[in-house]
Amino acid sequence: MTLYFEFILNISLWRFCLDKIEANPLASLLFAVSLPALIFFGLFLLFNALVWPCVHKPILTVLILLSCAANYVMFQFGVFIDSDMMANLFQTSRREALDFVNPSALSWLALTGLAPSFLVMKSEVVFRPALRELRGRLVSALACLLGLGLIALTLYKEYAVFGRNNREVTRLINPTNFAYSAYRYFERQSLAKREFRRIDEEARLAPYEDGLFTVFVLIVGETARSMNFALNGYDRPTNPRLQGQDVISFRDVTASGTSTAISVPAMFSHLPRSRFSPKDSPHSENILDLLSNAGYEVIWLENDNGCKKVCERVRTRDMVAENNREYCDGTYCHDEVMSEPLDDILANVTGDTVIVLHTMGSHGPSYYKRYSGEFRFFQPTCDTSEIQNCGIEAIVNTYDNTIVYTDNVVDLAIESLKEHPNLESGLLYVSDHGESLGENGIYLHGLPFGIAPDEQIKVPMILWMSEAMKTHDHIDYECLKSRALVPYSHDYLFHSLAGLLEIDTRLYEADLDLFLPCRLVPLPKIDNKFGQQKMEDGNK
Repeated sequence: MTLYFEFILNISLWRFCLDKIEANPLASLLFAVSLPALIFFGLFLLFNALVWPCVHKPILTVLILLSCAANYVMFQFGVFIDSDMMANLFQTSRREALDFVNPSALSWLALTGLAPSFLVMKSEVVFRPALRELRGRLVSALACLLGLGLIALTLYKEYAVFGRNNREVTRLINPTNFAYSAYRYFERQSLAKREFRRIDEEARLAPYEDGLFTVFVLIVGETARSMNFALNGYDRPTNPRLQGQDVISFRDVTASGTSTAISVPAMFSHLPRSRFSPKDSPHSENILDLLSNAGYEVIWLENDNGCKKVCERVRTRDMVAENNREYCDGTYCHDEVMSEPLDDILANVTGDTVIVLHTMGSHGPSYYKRYSGEFRFFQPTCDTSEIQNCGIEAIVNTYDNTIVYTDNVVDLAIESLKEHPNLESGLLYVSDHGESLGENGIYLHGLPFGIAPDEQIKVPMILWMSEAMKTHDHIDYECLKSRALVPYSHDYLFHSLAGLLEIDTRLYEADLDLFLPCRLVPLPKIDNKFGQQKMEDGNK
């Protein structure tokens, strides 16, 4: 079992190490030679503790099958297994999981998972008498510990340096990676019965006096990366419609995470990414609750894989469940499915309203499913979920087609808002995280934030405002355009929305309101000297 796990079910680990370890000088060479021994001793200790009469076969079979699945996704997509990845797994819908069921995955499972599991179940294992067995185990364990100690004494510096520079390597070691990550995930879930926290019970709407209903559309993108938007300087025409709109594209925006399970709750939280906790967020209100409590009607249109508990206390419509046959096949809908509900809401506005469109966007690996046929603009495409088997050109073409389709969806929403000039309306599109398309052998998303490339953490953020909103909210739109290159992040979303939608709350932080430097008139009822000074500096 030790040898099988080390050399077959840990090939992602060896690929990573071969890429990171230098053959010279001698110390590095000794480190490279000792690493297989280190992994062997560690795995042998594990199985030495697990292989006991009656329970060994079920335990080993489960470990083989789980490690086989983990090995597949790590090797094929270059991902790392941590607690955030486990959260993604447990929150994945059936239709999303089916995207990974393909001939390659089934073959991998059969050869490296089912076949060895069958051999384990059929093997005859003879155990020694209890005392002899226990004594043998203790001797084996001692030998492994001595081996580990010898390696530590002679090569401690090399291991310390390698570990410090490559902290993510432990997330590649089967089966301890997913076992520990599952433990951490369920540890967080065990806190589910905590008391729910109101963030500001005194928050209220303090609007400018203009007599118009405010309607704001927030479009949450999925897996869209900033560098593939023509609005941000990409050399392909991926934004043919939005380039004809008077929009502002903020070019340097950093996401809160590299997965939907983390970034969506974080971007709606009042806490910055540095203080945000995934285990705390389900037990606390967010910006949607604040807006609702202050008097806005908040409506969430869902077309992705759930709102990650962000929308639990506001009105929600599930587009897949409604199954509009024009855009849906029963398990999946193209994002245009939200256009008609948006039109209906706008036609029946009776008060200040915020509408959130949670899109499927560019979710992989089945990029080819994310757009209808007329948006197959760039060719050839990768029309399979086995993207690792496609060339980079085909993958990028398919992904860019999803961006063209997203461009269309956002443009339709803007055109819908334009049909209601009696409303003070605006729209903000921002993606939850980005995506790797094979750069450096990495696909999809979900890398630990500290080592994630820009492809996964730099996201598009696009703003549109009606003339009524610019005028009555006293926004210098040209000033905002001049600040399109200023670095922003998801941390700005809560405070920018609170300021733009005129919510008087003690949680408001003026330095995280991207609109404040371009306001021509102070915010009503928000007493913030720093914010006032920043606004005055911006006007100057």
